[in-house]
This record gives sequence, C-alpha cells and structure tokens, in this order.
Amino acid sequence: MKKLTTLLLALYMTASTMAAAYAAEPLEYTIDGTGGPEYGNPTSIEVIHTPGEGAMKNEDVSKNAALAPPVFGSASADTLHTGTPLTPNLAPGYMPDTGAVINGSSSAVQPPALGGETNGTVYVPGSSTVTVTNPGGAADGYTEVTDDLYYSGGYLGTLKIPAIDLSVKIYQGTDSRTLAKGVGHFTETSIWGGNIGLAAHNRGTNSYFGRLHTLEAGDRITLTTKLGTRTYEVVSVAKVSETDRSSLADTRDNCLTLYTCVRNERDLRWCVRAVEV
Repeated sequence: MKKLTTLLLALYMTASTMAAAYAAEPLEYTIDGTGGPEYGNPTSIEVIHTPGEGAMKNEDVSKNAALAPPVFGSASADTLHTGTPLTPNLAPGYMPDTGAVINGSSSAVQPPALGGETNGTVYVPGSSTVTVTNPGGAADGYTEVTDDLYYSGGYLGTLKIPAIDLSVKIYQGTDSRTLAKGVGHFTETSIWGGNIGLAAHNRGTNSYFGRLHTLEAGDRITLTTKLGTRTYEVVSVAKVSETDRSSLADTRDNCLTLYTCVRNERDLRWCVRAVEV
C-alpha cells in the first residue's frame, strides 16, 4: 500500500510539472497575408494608387473602356484588346490597337464611334495615314486631328475661360491619363471647324472644369490651336444624362461643347455649349 501511494504521488507530480511547462509556453500561429492588391477591378475612372507588387496601372478600368469580344471564330477572337466598346455611347474616341480586326475582315473602315461599320480593321483616330470622311456629313463642319496640328509639348491647343480663371492645355483623348494633364478632346469631334467636344474632371487636383457649371450665358471662351484663335460665347449650361452624347454631333456652325461630371450625381453630366462670336 505504501509503494502504491508513493507511485501515485510521483505520477501526480510529473503531470503537474508537464502542465505547468505547457502553460508557460504560449501557442503561436502564423498566417500568410495576401500576395498583393489583386482584389478585382474597380468601377471608378479615378486614378488608382496601390502599394507593393501587383499595383494597378493608372488607367481607365470603368465600363467606358470595357470591350465586347469579337465574334466567335473570327480572326481576332483570341486576340487581346480587340472587340467593340461595350457601351459605345460612353466611349467616344474609342482607340483600339492599330490593326485590330473585327469579324475577320481586313478592309480599313471607321470605328463605330465615327459612324463606320464594325467589319474590318479598326481605324485609330488621329492617324495621318487614313483618310476620314466627315462624320455626320456636316459640310465644312469638321476638321480632323492630324500629326501637324500638335504642338511640341504634345498638346493640341489652349482653352481660356476668364470667368472661372481657367487657362489650360488641350490633349487628344478623354481617358484618365489624358485628363490628368489637362482638358481632353473627344477624338470623334472636330478640332477647328464645326463642333469641338472637350472634357475635364470637376474635382481633385486636376479639376479643370470644377467651376464649369457656374458659367452664365454671355461668358467668353477662347480657343487657340495651330489653325488660329477663336472666341466663343456661352449660350447654355445644362445637366444631361451620362449616356447623352447628342451634343457632340457635327454642326455647320463653329461651337464648343464642354462636358464634366456632376458632383454626387453619377448619372448626370454638365454640358456647356458656346458658339463663335
């Protein structure tokens, strides 16, 4: 009996010592983090900044830049960056890669944004190697952007609006990267004769059109390009739907059409029309 008691006491002491040892050492867990900020594409057209590897480029990843794939079995069915704009009315100046083919045809035609068909090699706006017919057919109401119209700084002209203390350069295109530099030119519109379409941000560090909506009828706007200088007078300031691009249609009269977003109303745009004086 005495030996049994001694054995049980020894086992109890051993168990107590092991329990104390385990309690003194906290458990450790290691959980690996994500490999990078690859969480999917946002729907905003604002410039995106993310740290570390895998950071997104500063480019338009909104529905405005989305492409519907070419027809299954066509020459470019499996080629990246080919197709037609998913929302063509929101993608004025759509510029696919040179040589992109749609539906297997090889004939050069205008893109849908310029009123052409979608069955051939897509024309890249701004190229001096392709002759563009006047979109919309307005006589003497369209001036194509050609290589010789660019200034050495890569811009097409200067826009001045004294009423809002604005003087800014105009660049070809309306993507986010272009609008970060200045005012963007809708590539399917004229650059001198007829209707000239321009766009810019209305907030942030590059909010060149932040006070566009404060313009009033009679305010003057000056446009300078290599073709000369013209003065325009504001005739209307209106809110329109984000899908409404009817004001970008060609006109026989010389005019400016300026677009920017409406703060906190994502489905609307400010549209300012000014005519030559």
